[in-house]
Amino acid sequence: MHAEAPDLKFDTAESPSSAATATTPYGPLGHHEHIVTHLANLARVSVLCTFEGHVLSSTIMPPAPSRRMVPKDRFGQLFGSLKVQSYYDPAARGPGSHTIRTLAWNPTGSLIATGSVDRTLRIWNPERTHVKYSTELRGHSSGIEKVAFNPVKESELASCSSDGTVRFWDVRSKTCISRVDVGGEAFTMTWAADGSVILVGRKDDTLIPISVESPSTPTLQTTVGTTAPANNFKAQALTPHPQPVQTNATTFSHSFNTSDLDLFLTTGDGTVKIVSYPSFNLLHTIHAHTSACLSIALSPTSRYLAVGGSDALISLWDTTDWICKRTVSSANGGAVRGVSWSWDGRFIVGACDEPGCGGPGLEIFHAETGESVYTIPTGGGLGSGAGTNGIPGIPGSTGTSAGVPAVAWHPSRYWLAYSVTADGMGSSSGGGLRIVGAGSSGPL
Repeated sequence: MHAEAPDLKFDTAESPSSAATATTPYGPLGHHEHIVTHLANLARVSVLCTFEGHVLSSTIMPPAPSRRMVPKDRFGQLFGSLKVQSYYDPAARGPGSHTIRTLAWNPTGSLIATGSVDRTLRIWNPERTHVKYSTELRGHSSGIEKVAFNPVKESELASCSSDGTVRFWDVRSKTCISRVDVGGEAFTMTWAADGSVILVGRKDDTLIPISVESPSTPTLQTTVGTTAPANNFKAQALTPHPQPVQTNATTFSHSFNTSDLDLFLTTGDGTVKIVSYPSFNLLHTIHAHTSACLSIALSPTSRYLAVGGSDALISLWDTTDWICKRTVSSANGGAVRGVSWSWDGRFIVGACDEPGCGGPGLEIFHAETGESVYTIPTGGGLGSGAGTNGIPGIPGSTGTSAGVPAVAWHPSRYWLAYSVTADGMGSSSGGGLRIVGAGSSGPL
């Protein structure tokens, strides 16, 4: 039941033998690491890929720049040298109501979306920190629960809300291109890898697949150079699937074959259900945590499945035998409401929205060893000068870290986006979006 990578055919000028002997400024690059880097870049290359006898035009996104993998022992030093950008939004100057509870990068990492409790849905350019350079998308009548870009379209965004709707947006034209009523409070979403299906979860533990067809979905070609005409955008809710147990976060396997996907469901009884899609037949149950499983993420390499629980632990499961390899946890840890993998599948971070639950700050772990490799201080208001530990741009700590409701690694760089909660009434910090690495020069 190993989560399969897409069965793609591609042309490359790089031979496997040269891959095995590549080097970086940080030392030799092993065969496994080179494969990870190669696959990450191929995910966004402008080539013609084939599957199931058709040709898929994937020229809608530019190729990702080549990135170097950083050894664990040097990660803290190099990551700590990156700048931290704080994104200014006047609405964030107050506690509670503007809490950003969801973040999502687009596939190329050129844009990031934020969704807030107060219905604010905003698209940011990570290179520009002021709100005047962002775009607000209006339409939801209640809090934004989840945002997610189509994985094969850099300008197509989906958002779901407790108002009972899922909206699809073209962020270039700043318009809502479709709305789907799902019949209840929607709070979680996950895209299939090919962008043709998005699965929405309601708070009454019902899962609703939505079929998506649009010009922004890659165009199927029967022969090279012959393109089928694009249809108008269509989003249609399919048959609902009520679940017998509290169902929280969901994620698909990375396969491009949507007729045979694995779907991972976290539950309130501490298990992770692995079901087939679209049949929803139960394949396997992982007894993952002693209390509710709240969040989940499959590594980009499909090697590990990360599960965050209300017991303050992140468990890492080997997808070849479904054995828990290790667990990680921050000091004074609270419920892990989000987990995110770095682009290379080597570093992981969790989100906890309870102030003080992360101890000194937001902790980054090395997946293969479970070691803590860096902690981003999140306490106190926005400071000035050198910041904590002499790291430019990071707020100084006042002793208690702020809550971090959402985290998201950049899709092809060691940049980390996270949201922080407001410090309280009268505080100089209203919370909001932070990105480590944005605006920084260098290979990371």
